[in-house]
Order: sequence, then C-alpha cells, then structure tokens
Amino acid sequence: MQAPSVGGVQVPRGDGSTVVRIRRGASLSDFADRIDANPAALVTVLFHLGEMATATQSLNEDTFQTLGAELGYVIEVVSPEDEERELLAGFSIDLDAELEAEGDEELESRPPVVTVMGHVDHGKTKLLDAIRSTDVVAKEAGGITQTIGAYQVTKEHEGVERAITFIDTPGHEAFTAMRARGAKVTDIAILVVAADDGVMPQTIEALNHAQAADVPIVVAVNKIDKEGANPSKVRQQLTEYNLVAEEYGGDTMFVDVSARQGLNLDALLEAVLLTADAALDLRANPDKDARGIAIEASLDKGRGPVATVLVQSGTLHVGDAIVAGTGYGRVRAMLDEHGNALKEATPSRPVQVLGLTSVPGAGDTFLVAPDDRTARQIAEKREAAERNAALAKGRKRITLEDFTAALERGKVESLNLILKGDGAGSVEALEDALLKIDVGDEVELRIIDRGVGAITKNNVNLAMASNAIILGFSVRPESQTKEYADREGVDVRYYSVIYQAIEDVENALRGMLKPEYEEVQLGTAEVREVFRSSKFGNIAGTLVRSGLIRRNSKARVVRNGVVHGDNLTIESLRRFKDDATEVREGYECGIGLGSYNDIQIDDVIETFEMQEKSRG
Repeated sequence: MQAPSVGGVQVPRGDGSTVVRIRRGASLSDFADRIDANPAALVTVLFHLGEMATATQSLNEDTFQTLGAELGYVIEVVSPEDEERELLAGFSIDLDAELEAEGDEELESRPPVVTVMGHVDHGKTKLLDAIRSTDVVAKEAGGITQTIGAYQVTKEHEGVERAITFIDTPGHEAFTAMRARGAKVTDIAILVVAADDGVMPQTIEALNHAQAADVPIVVAVNKIDKEGANPSKVRQQLTEYNLVAEEYGGDTMFVDVSARQGLNLDALLEAVLLTADAALDLRANPDKDARGIAIEASLDKGRGPVATVLVQSGTLHVGDAIVAGTGYGRVRAMLDEHGNALKEATPSRPVQVLGLTSVPGAGDTFLVAPDDRTARQIAEKREAAERNAALAKGRKRITLEDFTAALERGKVESLNLILKGDGAGSVEALEDALLKIDVGDEVELRIIDRGVGAITKNNVNLAMASNAIILGFSVRPESQTKEYADREGVDVRYYSVIYQAIEDVENALRGMLKPEYEEVQLGTAEVREVFRSSKFGNIAGTLVRSGLIRRNSKARVVRNGVVHGDNLTIESLRRFKDDATEVREGYECGIGLGSYNDIQIDDVIETFEMQEKSRG
C-alpha cells in the first residue's frame, strides 16, 4: 500500500478492492482510524472533491462512497442489524450462538402471536374489541387506530386452556411500517375483510406483507350481519391472491364473523389454534434471560417512560436490568393489558414495562443485560450511533408556505422535518408515510429528528439550526415553547389525524399548498378545581392564564403537553353565579365543555378560532 499525493496531501491508498467497514453516521476520524491516515489529510481530500466537512462531523453514506472511490477503497456501511450484532458482541452477548445452542429439551411450547390486518374501516379494532370486550374504538381519533398495542386472551381448545396473543396494528396504508413490523413478530395473521365491501387496496397490501413474512393467514369475513353482505364473493376474490378456502379445496381457513353481534368469534379463535398446531412449531426457551421487541412506548406523567414489550424468548422478571432501544433500567413493575401487576413474563407474553430511563422506539429490540452497568453502556452506544446517523442526514428555518414559494420560483430545496407524537408507533408510522411521498427527484424530504412527548425548546433549537418544520401529532408544546417558536420564526404544526399531516407535506412538496385558514389561539385557562354537576356534567373551575376565554369558541384539553380532548366547544362560561360572554386573563371562571367530562386538576383548556390567513 503506497501513500500517493491526493490534492497535494499524502494519504494511504487502497487497491480498488480493499473493503472498509464503517457504521452509519461515522466521521472522517473514524474512517482515518480504519485506513491509518491523518484525519486532517482526509478533510483536505474531501475539500478537493467539493465537499466541506470537519474531522469529527458525521457524514452520510454517499460522501463516504465518493471518498472511497477517490482513494481506492470499497466502503461498506454496516446495516443496523450487523451494527447491533457487533455492538452486543463487544459485551460478550452473541444472540445467534445462543439460539444455535438450544436443543429440543430446552424448548417449550408458547402461545401464537397474531396480528390483525386488513383495509381501513373493515372492523379490525371492533373485532378485537369483541374478543377483548374493551372499547378501543371510542378513544381513537376518527375511529382509526392511531397506536399499536398487544393483548392476550385465553380459549379452551381440546380440553386445554390455550393463550393467544393479539397485536393490534393500525389499519391504513399510512401505517405500513407498523403493519410490516407486526408481521415480523407475528406467527399468524388474521386478514379481516368486510363481507359487504370485499377485497380493497389495503387488503391486498396487508396480504402482501403477511405473505412476504411467510406468515400463515386466517381470513375473518366480517360484517356478515350487514345488508348486501356476500361472504362467498370474498372467497372468490381472494383465490386470485393464492388464498383458497378449505371448502374450495385449498388450505386457508375462512371464518364468517360479525364483530358487532359477536358471531362466530369462538370459531375464529379455534381456527387460529388449529392453524398454529398444523403449520407452526411454536416453541421457545423460557429458562434464560429475556429477549424481545418493544411494540409501543410512551411517556406517562406519573410513571415515566412506559414500554409495551413482547417477550420472544426467555422469561422477563421484575428487577431485571434491561436495555430497550436507547433506554435502559431495572424493571420496576410489569403490567398486563388490564393493568394487573405481574412478577414475570414468559415467551409470547406482552407486558407494559416501567423503569426505563427513556422511551424506546416502536420495533426496537430489548434484552436483559447481566448488570446495570452493561445495560447503561449498551444503551449509550446505541444512542451515540443513532445520534451520529441522524447528524449525517444533513443540516440547513422555513415554513411550508416559504417552501412552496421557493419551489414556484424554481429554487429547489430539501424540506427538513422534526416529528413529535404521543406514541413511538405513531411517530414511526408518520415518518414512514412521509418518506414514501413521491414527487420526483427535484425535491428531497429529510426527517432529521423524531421523538415522543411534548414539543420542547430543544426541538425548536434544532429546527432553527437546520431550517426545519416541526410536526406535532396529538401533542402540544411545553410552557413558553410556543412563544419561543413564534419569536424565532419556527413553523410548528399540530395534527390529530395522520392523513392531514401527510396531505399538507405532500401538497407543499408538490408546490400546491394554499392554506386558507389558520388556527389562532384566543386564550388558555388552568384547571384549579373540578365541580361535579348531575345537570351540567363536570365543570372546570379555572384561572385564565393568557388571552381570553370566549363562550362558544373551539377548545381542547391538554394534559402534560399531550392533547386529551380535541374539537370541543366552550358550552357554558360563568363568573361566580353569572353567565359570561368572555373572561379575560387573570380572572377565575367556571367552564363547561358539554358532554366532555374527562377533566382533571392542572389540565390546560386552550381556546382558539379559525381565521382566514392573509396571502402575501
């Protein structure tokens, strides 16, 4: 290996086939260590190639490929899976060897993990509702599942009580990432098709995911109680996609059900267990440290980071030192889907885990570490790698309108976004949907940061530094953050339904965004007391903190930065015993929100109106 002059600088050179492996978000210093070069020399080489970078700055894959081609090296950027494997190997944890060492005597049968898939509004959540007898749909924005969860039910099969784990995944194409991830941890997919609607685009999409993951499928033909229901048509349509019903000589089990009336749900669970027994060898070793996947995670005001995890092998105990994504800690408590405390969780058991230091991402792996110190070190290394990878995505304050105007002038920019949401699954789904927007090569969309919880000053600072727009999904800013963002000119947008966010960004990218109305905040009031009235429901005794509260104006209830009630109306407003039209800052008043009664002390009631936006 010689050290020729490149741009007047001596740099060790490869022979064109020398492979150099680097992790995502590596810097020139990291690359220099691999090839035994001076980082300053690589800075100069890169400068001659038309790229400006410091020795410690994280670079993207394209820049390394350009540099490698110039110096005669083949650059391999380590995939997240390999990176994880190498990271754990540094702590003497070899998951592959662990699996190979398990013989038949260590393995015990485990419950099947079932994902419910299908087209939006075909009744997936209602079906799970009927199975679990809980009301999930009523809490969803627009009746569409916005988060992901897991539940376990039991069914007597051939005289034995058998458990089945259900993963409830969102049902629109916007949530492809979550559905795909659901299929990866899934043993069996239930494909829900409405008998009155038949096979729809997202039905096919869900089917493709399940087949790509090589997951057996049980078809639930729902809504058979509706007028116009035609279950046999569904069977015929699905034969085109290699799903042939048993009665047609195939091997796919079809069950006609009605989630609304609770018809044939037992037969559906029976079909799941029969399929599991016939097609799968569902076994895992419970006598080792737990491994698994975080399905959903959120930040709870009273309990801190809460992660819903699915144990895939081993047994998770209260008190175990665990790492989940970039979070670590001891398992302080474990809860089942009903909120009951558990001491341990065996394979295929979904549980809520308390005790982590931060919120893991949906789909992050979790594992039990030998001790607290190892758990912290693994989490810190994961976090450093993620941070470097995010920094490598690039830099460059702008509103969607500015971006549209720049496009119209023919000035091509990349649109940087920061995403904040109420749950990790929602954020990931939104990111995946946004990155799939196709508007050609002339526009680039970058998501430079994402997170769970209220919008913070740090998010605004990052938006300022990188000219980004912040999208808040069912979350609000922390106190003073909104004024700070307004002062610094950072565009913060709030959404409660994911498609509106996608539509706005897509329109901006296509240069078509024409906003006509904007939300203007009128005032905020802090709840100091809650009075219960049999006639009027719950009345909030409040102190007006800013602006004014006006009767009949639109309102929302914000708890710890997260929106708990939206699209509400100030139906009654009183000062002591007198009705009031409006109450100004610094005064106390009683606020009634009609039938909405979920009000707690310390909640903030925000009022706003929609005003036409000036153009120009």
